[in-house]
Amino acid sequence: MPPLTLAHELALLGYDDAGVNRLGRPALDYGLAGALLLELALAGRIEVADGRLVVTDPTPVGQRQLDDALARISADGKRRPPKDWIGRLAKDLPEQVLDGLVTAGVLHRESDRVLWVFPRTRYPSPAGAEPEVEARARQRMVAAVAADGPVDGRTAALIGLAKALGLDRRLFAGLPKPQVERRLVEIAAAGWASEATRKAIEQTQAAVLLATTTAATAAIVTTAVS
Repeated sequence: MPPLTLAHELALLGYDDAGVNRLGRPALDYGLAGALLLELALAGRIEVADGRLVVTDPTPVGQRQLDDALARISADGKRRPPKDWIGRLAKDLPEQVLDGLVTAGVLHRESDRVLWVFPRTRYPSPAGAEPEVEARARQRMVAAVAADGPVDGRTAALIGLAKALGLDRRLFAGLPKPQVERRLVEIAAAGWASEATRKAIEQTQAAVLLATTTAATAAIVTTAVS
């Protein structure tokens, strides 16, 4: 299968072995949109200038979701901050990313109804256990946090995104909490990317955190009022 993008890896980490989204919506949507921006930043296609996303190289990457996102940012007549693009790119993105994993045979789509009324779609592994590609992503993240020293850019970006979505508590539950907290700070501050790329990644991760927190707060307020 083609190499997985950060969005594919995040989707796998966001679903449990039964194929249920444990992040919920729209948290997964925003996280995947952020993953596209992180990937484009790492590929040298975008960076942040004066708080706004700027396309530095419009050359397609060769992956549909990434190239669609790059084309949209390139064609937009207004320079926007990362938080604006998180919302704009999130629409229908989980379905597209999951479709890619199903097509590649990593996940299997199962549709049924809860209480014979409410439609539900799950995405379990065909083998009924954690897919191998997900296990590899998880292992390299845990290894990076458990050790000292440099971390590759893709792993560092995925760790930061997982933290923004609250996945870090589950991913690193087997490690001492003080060590996890120290390493997350070290990894975020390390020189694993150029200053421009790291700035784009930091602002994207912050935008994902803001979007998910705002959505969660709105849901709580709506529930309380109703």
